[in-house]
Amino acid sequence: MNTPELFLAVDGGNSKTDVVLADSDGRVHGYVRGPGSCPQVIGLDTAVALLDRLVGAALRVAEMPPSVPISRAEVYLSGLDLPEEVEAAAKAVAVTGWAESYRLDNDTFALLRAGTDSPDAIAVVCGAGINCVGRSADGRTARFPALGPISGDWGGGLHLASLAMWHAARAEDGRGPATALAGAVAAHFGQASVNDVITGLHLGSLSQDRLIELSEVLFAVAGQGDEVARRVVARQATEITSLVTVAADRLGLREEPYAVVLGGGVLRARHSLLQDAVDAGVKAHSSKARLTVLAQPPVVGAGLFALDALGASPAAAAVLRSALEEGRPHLAQR
Repeated sequence: MNTPELFLAVDGGNSKTDVVLADSDGRVHGYVRGPGSCPQVIGLDTAVALLDRLVGAALRVAEMPPSVPISRAEVYLSGLDLPEEVEAAAKAVAVTGWAESYRLDNDTFALLRAGTDSPDAIAVVCGAGINCVGRSADGRTARFPALGPISGDWGGGLHLASLAMWHAARAEDGRGPATALAGAVAAHFGQASVNDVITGLHLGSLSQDRLIELSEVLFAVAGQGDEVARRVVARQATEITSLVTVAADRLGLREEPYAVVLGGGVLRARHSLLQDAVDAGVKAHSSKARLTVLAQPPVVGAGLFALDALGASPAAAAVLRSALEEGRPHLAQR
């Protein structure tokens, strides 16, 4: 009987990082979660140092020594958007000595693999930011720079939250149309007016970190019928649809039954206004497309990529999925 090989699966985003130590039978030995590891946010050297600490924590959870042989490391990080960034990160991780072989790429690929086994597939993540990747059965990929406004991006939780604040401010002072966002934003921060919110954010009595919470306020107000908020949600749906349809056309998938995997906090919330518009937009372009919202953590995809690389059986993939769906990560030192 062959001894199962160990592997590391890493999914690092803007707000959190999951590291899994498992084996080629799909059994999870260590699962830890730490803070965000996006190299664009904290720098590549800091990101790799953080990942190294989390790998060590996963080994301790598994009660395995640092010297234990690990065959494969699959590492997927937010912020690895350009080929140069992927190459630099791959070199930095390769010298860590975690494993015998490595693969690094953007974290949207982990989302894609977690959501489907289909060789023809497209994934969109709409969390704090927004990104899209696609693949076809012949090995081709489609991707976008995903560098924010300079690369034509629109949307994601941070952008939606800033628009909620923007519209609320202009509604209150008369520069923009009336919207229920004004009252909702003030109430969310426990203030009497939007101007009080603006003052508090500027002077520091209110935390800037709370601004992203306004994304949910926007969807709540839109759900109540507010036209200003609904227009913002409709624009987000159009952007997500555009990413999917452009990627599908690049890969020649328009007439094929390809999978569409949606993830990230904004999409995972399944707001009906957004979800229904995305479904309708994609189906209008690709009638055979199959859409799903990923419920499992994207680190599942990194683990499945590792099992693929190690030639593991479909049964191992099922074991891994079940273990990560039922398991809870240990919180590593933050």
